[in-house]
Amino acid sequence: MLSLHATRLYTSGVWRRYSTTEGLIDSAAYCQELVRKHDYESFLIGKLWPRPQQDGYFAIKAFSTELAMVQDNVTVPAIGAMRMQFWRDAVRDIYADRPPQHPIAIALHRATQMAVLPAYHLKRIVDARDAELRTVSYPTADALVSHAESVSSSVLYLLLALQRLETSEMLAHAASHLGTAQTLATLLRSLPQHAVRRRLPIPLDVCARHGVNQEEVFRHGGEAMGVDAAVFEIAVLANDHLLTAREVFKETAGRVPPVAMPVFLAGVPVASFMGRLERVNFDGFAAGLGLRDWRLSWRIWRGYYRRIF
Repeated sequence: MLSLHATRLYTSGVWRRYSTTEGLIDSAAYCQELVRKHDYESFLIGKLWPRPQQDGYFAIKAFSTELAMVQDNVTVPAIGAMRMQFWRDAVRDIYADRPPQHPIAIALHRATQMAVLPAYHLKRIVDARDAELRTVSYPTADALVSHAESVSSSVLYLLLALQRLETSEMLAHAASHLGTAQTLATLLRSLPQHAVRRRLPIPLDVCARHGVNQEEVFRHGGEAMGVDAAVFEIAVLANDHLLTAREVFKETAGRVPPVAMPVFLAGVPVASFMGRLERVNFDGFAAGLGLRDWRLSWRIWRGYYRRIF
């Protein structure tokens, strides 16, 4: 019988008590609940993953979600840097078979025992999120795309590895572009929340082209001059990357190989949001745009069985 013990854990910046059954069963449940609360789209996708890989999927997604949340949960840069160092050390210790007593770290360690997950991608995500804490704005669209590759594309590379597909250059190429589209869509979806926090993640060169004044955006949101044109430019860039990812599968009429489809389901919410953004004429501050699409579960299910995204 597994014994219960309480372990002091660092969770989303707060030390708390967390009961675990030797770390494995409860750490998996913890990861799944974290994703359900903060990345519901990925939670829905996870339910269509093969059961043997589901815990690994949620471990990777929880790791990504936890790091993405640091920027919103800290106001003191030094604290954010400490959290990133915790995860940098955690990745090192996971691959040394001594994971820290944190549910995400425990779940990730278990995932590394089931598949060859390159540590490089986990480290790359930590480094990119760490740099994000010190990034007031991206100087160019290319800099934003590079950041997207480091965060979202790296997650997709890990998911390909979880499915033992990491050696496919074709799938990696598609994942690279899909991850970029995913980050750009997320940026546009969260634009009102960023503006409330007096952050404008639209690259400076895009703002300059359309005469966007950051202070005007903070004060007037979608009424600020040029912001709709800037949103449109980023949306076009996101759509270009999404189309490039789909183009990889043109010889199979856009159908993804069955074993890879769980990975590329990430494209369904991206396409859904981009369609909604177009319908409001690329008004990134339109009421309801950031709300959950009630048809998304059906879209994901349809994409899975038709093998398209």
